[in-house]
Amino acid sequence: MNSKKRGTTTSACEVTSIERNGFWLLIDNREYFVPFSAYPMFRRLSVGDIQEVKRIGRDQLRWESHDIDIELAALENPREFPLLAPH
Repeated sequence: MNSKKRGTTTSACEVTSIERNGFWLLIDNREYFVPFSAYPMFRRLSVGDIQEVKRIGRDQLRWESHDIDIELAALENPREFPLLAPH
């Protein structure tokens, strides 16, 4: 009998649109808006850099080459995370 290798499975995420005020992420069939006003570090990134997002674990997104992390909880409930990210 052959078994598949065990490991962690996470659903992919993708940038679906980049707009003047921020960008949209699709994660688990749900869209999240990431506003540049709350996450100004993304303003300096190119379109390609923004699209380099990886989902690490169940609840965290990472842009490795720019050392940026966002918790899904912050996107789901932005009022519970009122602090702005550093510029």
